[in-house]
Amino acid sequence: MLEFLTEFPSLGRQDLSSFKQGIDEGFRTFSRANGEAIEAFFNPLLQFLIWFEDVLTGAPWPLVILVIAALTWFGARSWKITTGAVISLLLIGIFGMWEDTMSTLAMITVATSLCVALGIPIGVLMSRSDRAQSLVTPILDVMQTIPSFVYLIPVVMLLGIGKVPGLIAVCIYAIPPIVRLTNLGIRLVDRDVMEAAEAFGASSREKLFGVQIPLALPNIFAGVNQTIMMALSMVVIASMIGVRGLGTQVLRAIGNQYLALGLMNGLAIVALAIIFDRVSQTYGKRLQAYRETGHG
Repeated sequence: MLEFLTEFPSLGRQDLSSFKQGIDEGFRTFSRANGEAIEAFFNPLLQFLIWFEDVLTGAPWPLVILVIAALTWFGARSWKITTGAVISLLLIGIFGMWEDTMSTLAMITVATSLCVALGIPIGVLMSRSDRAQSLVTPILDVMQTIPSFVYLIPVVMLLGIGKVPGLIAVCIYAIPPIVRLTNLGIRLVDRDVMEAAEAFGASSREKLFGVQIPLALPNIFAGVNQTIMMALSMVVIASMIGVRGLGTQVLRAIGNQYLALGLMNGLAIVALAIIFDRVSQTYGKRLQAYRETGHG
């Protein structure tokens, strides 16, 4: 009786080993049977990512800086933020990190676009259905809390080492904020406003696109912002499975104890994060103000 209280009842070593082997063998069989089909499914995404990276790394650097400055100005309408972005990019180039930064920029842009394209519809679905919310929320909890090294294993087993596994790993880690905050933003829309829209005879579609999403924009853009930050924080881990960029250099710096190399590439990641952050936040505020004055 005392043994039962002091030692937790568990599967025997043999049974536990058989259980783990069964899972491993099952996944290996699945990856052998479906690996090629899954690779073929993701191939267009890989081709687009390679093309986009080639465009950024191959284009003349003054043109790239000009385009980024124009996009920054369009998003933020602030000379301070635009000038800060240009100076940051010039310093990145001067310190020999241009190509790695462009590779990272390509990865983060594609990952964020994917997260937004998938995350906002899922967030909208959750906001319109309590059942969908109760099903999706535990999945988001797992995605946010499971160590990234754990889900890298099946992704690498299925797709090998390269850009697509890295992109998938970044998306798994970065998509939960945009889903959660889209759902939250729409659910927080004032009921009186919704009743007024109904009184005017608005359809469900008109209420969603004309009332709920515009009023939820601060939350949605906060979600986009958080998604970008989380995608950038995954850059170093993604570099472990073959994603080129600033993360590769940080990893090299850790392995060889190069403080300057790690610090410089780390600061380049920070610079990208600040540019994305300021532009997305300012654009969100401007868009909301425009909607309010347009509908006011």
